[in-house]
Amino acid sequence: MLDSHCHLTCKDLLPQIGPVLTRARAAGVTGFVTIATDLSDAEAALSLARNHPDIFAVCGIHPHQAGEAPPDWDKRLLEVAKREDVFAVGEMGLDYQYDFADRATQKRVFERQLEIAAEVGKPVVIHCREAHNDVLSTLSNCGKPPNVVFHCFTGTEAEASQILERGFWISLTGVVTFKRSDELRRVARLIPEDRLMIETDSPYLSPEPVRSVRPNEPAHLPHTAACIAAARGLPLDELVRITTANTRRFFNLPEPN
Repeated sequence: MLDSHCHLTCKDLLPQIGPVLTRARAAGVTGFVTIATDLSDAEAALSLARNHPDIFAVCGIHPHQAGEAPPDWDKRLLEVAKREDVFAVGEMGLDYQYDFADRATQKRVFERQLEIAAEVGKPVVIHCREAHNDVLSTLSNCGKPPNVVFHCFTGTEAEASQILERGFWISLTGVVTFKRSDELRRVARLIPEDRLMIETDSPYLSPEPVRSVRPNEPAHLPHTAACIAAARGLPLDELVRITTANTRRFFNLPEPN
């Protein structure tokens, strides 16, 4: 299976990256899409990917970092996004829960990243927290990238339906395994087979039954996969086949050797 969204360059995982990858591969995780959240993180992600052919870099400016982006951030990100070893732009979007950057700045940085993604012809990875309507509005009014995924979706069935009606994709994390996540498991059944991905978002959001384990890591992805397979009434190996193929197609990842 493929972890469609993780943060292998974070301080909780990078210092122990060898054992982290060994545990994940032993658990059946055969590839890792590592997401950079700012320009310096992009350099780290690309360096990691150079050394591990099963790691694939995605680079962007997270809304939390939007206020810290240097004046020339968009020119630098454009050059990064043009690279063949960068498979999408993101994660990008709006976060109204924490507001680490003011909302006007978040929106400006989000809009420009959509334009960059459209210019280079690469998909985007969306971060959306308590900003559903504004994110959909921005996606409707800015550059049109070839594909869009709402990562770590934790919203309602109605919100999922609005995302899917626009042709976008949804990726689910370990949150779907939580006891209180009945509605999210209904969402897992709602997503069309060809627009579903799974992720850890590690080092965050450890799934049941390892929810108390910190940090989360890609080796825990099978727990999320098993929960979604059960929710959809599928054998686990079929769910893995579907989501692995989807992740390769969404990011246009190379086939394994």
